[in-house]
Amino acid sequence: MLKYKSTIKARAFLYLELKKATSLYLQGFSIEDVKQKALQNNIFLLNSESRIKEIAATISERINALDEKLLHKIAKGNLETGKQLALYSILKTDKLFFEFMQEVYREKYLLRDYMITDKDFKIFFQRKAEQSQQVANWKDYTLYKLQQVYKRILTEAGFAKKNQKNIEITRPIMEKEIIDHIKNKGDEIFLRAMLGEV
Repeated sequence: MLKYKSTIKARAFLYLELKKATSLYLQGFSIEDVKQKALQNNIFLLNSESRIKEIAATISERINALDEKLLHKIAKGNLETGKQLALYSILKTDKLFFEFMQEVYREKYLLRDYMITDKDFKIFFQRKAEQSQQVANWKDYTLYKLQQVYKRILTEAGFAKKNQKNIEITRPIMEKEIIDHIKNKGDEIFLRAMLGEV
């Protein structure tokens, strides 16, 4: 199983970067080629080589988490589906974000309590700190940044909207074809985290 990591706080949603890299990958470029293009041509429009390398590494990891059908949907499908699949790729590559979606987002949705507050984040991170020495060692600022990034990912992906300081769950409508495909892959656990009951 994946280890907890906090790198998402500097890498966030990256939908446009994922779409651009996916298009190149589907044209026949390897993941390594895409990383080289990112460095040589600055295809992600970033301002430092170290930033280009870290974003390219994250995007590569997310592409590797998806199969060809889902990559085609990101590259050529509609915006909503592309964003949903970008979120799915994050769930598959970031254990802590997945657990947040499963233990907070999904639970709230099932209880019909659609507001996720700062207190919900605090309780979630406290629980994780009790379960993991790694999380317990993180500074308050890291947890604060993760909270901000989680909110931003959910709003950018269409899974929540801002409501003052909180976010309000807005369960997206996912294409049946995508739901069936993800189920057939044996990834129903990720669907449940995204959509509540499936």
